[in-house]
Amino acid sequence: MTASDSIPGQDRYWMQRALELARRGIALCSPNPVVGCVILDRAGQLAGEGWHEYDRLDHAEIMALKAARRPIPSEDLRGEAADRMAVDRVRGGTAYVTLEPCCITGRTPPCTQALIAAGLARVVAATIDPNPAVAGRGLKALQAAGLQTTVGVCGDEARRLNEGFARWSRSKRPFVLMKAAMTLDGRIAPPSAGALHGGFSPLKPVPGEQKRGKPFWITSETSRQAVQQLRWQADAVLTGIGTVLADDPLLSDRSGQRRRRPLLRVVLDSALRIPLDSKLVKTAAHDLLIFTVSSDETRLRELTARGVRVEVLDADSSQVPLGQALDKLGAEGILTLLTETGTRLNTALLAGGFVDRIYFFVSPQIMGSGAVPAFDGLDGSIAMADVEVERHGNDLGLTSLLRDPWPSVRTA
Repeated sequence: MTASDSIPGQDRYWMQRALELARRGIALCSPNPVVGCVILDRAGQLAGEGWHEYDRLDHAEIMALKAARRPIPSEDLRGEAADRMAVDRVRGGTAYVTLEPCCITGRTPPCTQALIAAGLARVVAATIDPNPAVAGRGLKALQAAGLQTTVGVCGDEARRLNEGFARWSRSKRPFVLMKAAMTLDGRIAPPSAGALHGGFSPLKPVPGEQKRGKPFWITSETSRQAVQQLRWQADAVLTGIGTVLADDPLLSDRSGQRRRRPLLRVVLDSALRIPLDSKLVKTAAHDLLIFTVSSDETRLRELTARGVRVEVLDADSSQVPLGQALDKLGAEGILTLLTETGTRLNTALLAGGFVDRIYFFVSPQIMGSGAVPAFDGLDGSIAMADVEVERHGNDLGLTSLLRDPWPSVRTA
């Protein structure tokens, strides 16, 4: 096995193609990882390619092998001869796969066995599998069968695609992506929204101030479209009761792109204050989950009758325990959780060390000290390394990884 710093251009080229294929599985794979695969014949020509979608069962490697083995139409070959030639095409060839091939039996047999049986000479993996049950064992199985293996080609891009799977595989909790829209001075709402977004009171009325149940847009339409992309890529989106009371959000995926299961909308509501006529409750179809510590049987029945799922958690205080909520979501196979919360929950999530990646949409305006801050009461600073910057119209998108979910040894 090699993990060379000098990666041939051909390896990069074909791994980039495998990554393109893997992206076709976004929102269609969870709770499995997003994986793409390209297979070349022994002459270095494209023989087959594939990607994984959960409902199709077959992993990317199997899809690519099946594509490679389809008989090639020829006037000189028919029947068994054509089938034999199709099978022989991949012998001595190379497979490029964005994630280490699995060596365990799950819903399907191990992909390592299929690659070995196909007679491939080489397998190039972008990264090892973060699942402790695999984590390097797949590559070792291929080596033991005589295949050459290379790992690390386009590894950063491949790991970025499966941050949710990596976090869930190792902790059985979702990868938490905190999204916040704010001004240059770190404000998320005008003064009049203060009592609803974490207990801040307005200093004085301002023109165009927020009214209860009416969202106040800080960022541009272009930024809001980018948020829809984040929702599309997530399994669930979480907010707090303060945001629900202030904005009456729908929290739906309006990207228009395919997804395997509905976006799970999650609300932390310790006292079950969510209005029965809120947009969330009125559109609930067992895709709205409320975590609470309340035992109000009347409210529980009212919400359940409207298609709302309610989980009553054990707590020593009046607040919903964040760790328990994440454990519950992980048990449901939620790999990526997008948070769209107000001051109190933003602060609690960061202070508790629950946030894996942040994505801030920053609008070029200053709202003033009386407006609602994105965070309040953080004990100490939080450093953001390797910040990526994007433009969304006149806004800036800033994202940074706070906690790397991948194993520290990435080349097995």
